[in-house]
Amino acid sequence: MIEIEHLSKFFDETCVVDDVSMTIPDGALAVIVGTSGSGKTTLLRMINRLVEPSSGRILIDGKDISAIPPHELRRQIGYAIQSHGLFPHRTVGQNIATVPHLLHWEATKVNARVDELLDLFQLDPAEFRDRYPSQLSGGQQQRVGVARALAAAPKLLLMDEPFGALDPIIRARAQEDLRQIQRRLGTTIVLVTHDMNEAIHLGDRIAVMDRAKLLQYDTPQEIVTRPATDFVGELLGSGERPFRLLSLQPLRPFIEQGEATGTAVSVDASLRDALEEALWSGRAAVPVRDGAGKTLGRVTLATAIRQAARPQ
Repeated sequence: MIEIEHLSKFFDETCVVDDVSMTIPDGALAVIVGTSGSGKTTLLRMINRLVEPSSGRILIDGKDISAIPPHELRRQIGYAIQSHGLFPHRTVGQNIATVPHLLHWEATKVNARVDELLDLFQLDPAEFRDRYPSQLSGGQQQRVGVARALAAAPKLLLMDEPFGALDPIIRARAQEDLRQIQRRLGTTIVLVTHDMNEAIHLGDRIAVMDRAKLLQYDTPQEIVTRPATDFVGELLGSGERPFRLLSLQPLRPFIEQGEATGTAVSVDASLRDALEEALWSGRAAVPVRDGAGKTLGRVTLATAIRQAARPQ
């Protein structure tokens, strides 16, 4: 869907994005990760022409975006940022309805879309539609920010550190919400973060940037097992790498028969999820259930630790 071809950006004499090329497939969640000043946010902002490139080009669905007026392009692309950018003087419903109103949707269609998105993000429309941003928690504000970005049903959503201001527990929930909604809607997402854990957890593909250059662009499995440079390896963190691999391993192959009690994990979870649940609750094994609530077996703490020590 998105083709980035030899893209560069200079501010005066400083190169902030240096000859970057990458292709993001339709329906994928691509994460751009790197340290502060690596060029990741500038690269993201060139996709919706908030920043114009010095050279190179970007194509969306085969069309060069330089030929599309910026305001028209931006109405086709959702954009969510860390501070959410909610209008404080507008209600939740009015915030979400911003772009549909700009596109002159009929009022009944706008209202239906607002309620649909609030339901999708598990915010009761009757309770939240008429609230103001100041009356929401940080996690709720984040959900409304993403809902607003999705209001006009864009095929592409850009996200710049969307979870950076959230505490760790809310952040983990917000990440799960985003992944589930992305799979349900099929939206192509490009997300910028400085957190490699977040990149591995969310991304179908990960772009690692440093000092304006793209060092590696690949699947999480390849990034973790075959870092292209020393910098990529350092960003991963040598002590964490075995446990990062667990997040890439599906749970099903490690299910065994036997007794286990307490909170279960989903069969669609990762081996790392099972490990964390066992450690958190102090159990030697956790039950595994399918979507219908049927218990399929268990995964033991010993199995998860062995896999971490000897990653596949």
